[in-house]
Amino acid sequence: MGEGKRVLLAAPRGYCAGVDRAVVTVEKALEHYGAPVYVRKQIVHNKYVVKALEERGAVFVDELDEVPEGSLVVFSAHGVAPSVHEEAEERQLRTIDATCPLVTKVHAEARRFSAEGYHIVLVGHEGHEEVVGTMGEAPASITLVEDPADAAGVTVPDEDRLVWLSQTTLSVDETLATVDVLKERFPNLISPPSDDICYATQNRQAAVKAIAPQSDVVIVVGSGNSSNSVRLVEVALEAGAGSAHRVDYAEELEEAWFEGATTIGLTSGASVPEILVDDVLAWLRARGYRTVEEVSTAEETLIFALPPELRRELRSAPRPSA
Repeated sequence: MGEGKRVLLAAPRGYCAGVDRAVVTVEKALEHYGAPVYVRKQIVHNKYVVKALEERGAVFVDELDEVPEGSLVVFSAHGVAPSVHEEAEERQLRTIDATCPLVTKVHAEARRFSAEGYHIVLVGHEGHEEVVGTMGEAPASITLVEDPADAAGVTVPDEDRLVWLSQTTLSVDETLATVDVLKERFPNLISPPSDDICYATQNRQAAVKAIAPQSDVVIVVGSGNSSNSVRLVEVALEAGAGSAHRVDYAEELEEAWFEGATTIGLTSGASVPEILVDDVLAWLRARGYRTVEEVSTAEETLIFALPPELRRELRSAPRPSA
């Protein structure tokens, strides 16, 4: 029983530096200021993380008008439009901005290109929080394009002063396919100074590509509103996985998915704590998948400092007496 059954565990997987920073920001704010700490939108797109922080006293809101005047509010890792900062100031809210520095970079590029008179084609998914925030930096200068079909029909005000930027959590291949269509239509299209798709998104996709061709089934742990988790399922299928499924928790796994399967690929999105992967491994182990091989395609060492407004507070805090 279980002979030949194995799990290929993708590395890197799970938490990226931006998610780690955002989650720790809320935890430290709760420790330092006490509950409640308000958070605009989900701090990261993961059900388990949001629930765990709620249990500690974080209050997640959709908009700032739900936050009492003078309260502390944390902005999520996905970033916010300038209008949100202005609204926070008007309502005298104390803010901690946990926007991922890689998203902040895209915001800065949007402002700069707009100021230089360029029109920006933003490759991304309509309604995603990161896209809403980036477009808010220069709404009159940005056109959203979702996919190659969109790119084939988009109209722009000036074909000669045109640049593309992208949401950080897309699939690398999908974005390049969209950009190729744009370049064909607009030969003077400029690429951003550095690739916007974040290192963690790229690394997790490369890792799943490495395990997918040998996997009868690939399981991606991640939430449905997590863009990078949803992309991992698509990337696994494109790379040759027999089938691929996304789950939030091990309890969502279905026995029928694994009928006749000997090799299971396993990975997790950039906002997923490792405990959820461990639960899936335990579920698989109970069904005979006892051999686990980690397949590593990159080493991640990047760490982001906490937001400066929180660092200052923590530095000046009195040390607890021994």
